[in-house]
Amino acid sequence: MTTRVAIAGLGAIGRALASRLSSVAGLELSCVAARRQNAAREWLDREGIGCPVVPLEALPEHADIAVECAPAAILEDICRPMLRAGKRVLVLSVGALLPRPDLIDLARAHGGQIIVPTGALLGLDAVSAAAEGEIRSVTMVTRKPPRGLAGAPYLVAHGISVEGLTEAKRVFQGTARDAAAGFPANLNVVAALSLAGIGPDRTTIEIWADPAVTRNCHTIEVEADSASFTMTIENIPSENPKTGRITALSALAALRKLGAPLRVGT
Repeated sequence: MTTRVAIAGLGAIGRALASRLSSVAGLELSCVAARRQNAAREWLDREGIGCPVVPLEALPEHADIAVECAPAAILEDICRPMLRAGKRVLVLSVGALLPRPDLIDLARAHGGQIIVPTGALLGLDAVSAAAEGEIRSVTMVTRKPPRGLAGAPYLVAHGISVEGLTEAKRVFQGTARDAAAGFPANLNVVAALSLAGIGPDRTTIEIWADPAVTRNCHTIEVEADSASFTMTIENIPSENPKTGRITALSALAALRKLGAPLRVGT
């Protein structure tokens, strides 16, 4: 049985996913949705990918699952039509889910499903397992090249500049909820971490703009009654410095699991 996949958003992640999707048995790229439809059509033609470009509201007609690869601001426009139709959405803008619990209610009411892949993080299986017991604390420290944080709403609102730094500068310390709101293009990782564990108000994070790093670096520490563990990952940025290359690969891995005869990980 073939699963029809829609890609909503054809930026760096969406293009990487579209290019690789045909290599996965049982998956078919059935359509894409993009703000610049003509540019999307031209790119698909250049890549030899034959699928229609459709508006967001038409996604349920063409697909069994939609992968959200778009700006966080249009998450609802992607999710609502699919969830009302009882279908699935793979969400990458996880931070945008935190203030929209009604999307989860919508999925529940219509038999749809929101899937959050591991993305640019690691160890979400371990955090989810620990959450079946008692987690006492989850903390995260993120270090990014300054250009990967430039323009974030939190920095703009607080007049924090990351230009011309010669040493690491802590630009945020607080909860996952506040980090996801203040850095919507940068901190989907901490939103996913919070949803897997003890929630966005008990998960804490520090964010550093660090001119000495060239990768997006995350260190997570978890204290639970079942285990204590520390995880560190250094993600190579994609052509969009705010996201890592591994994000598209994580979405592909999640899609591969949908119909795999062997599924590793929860």
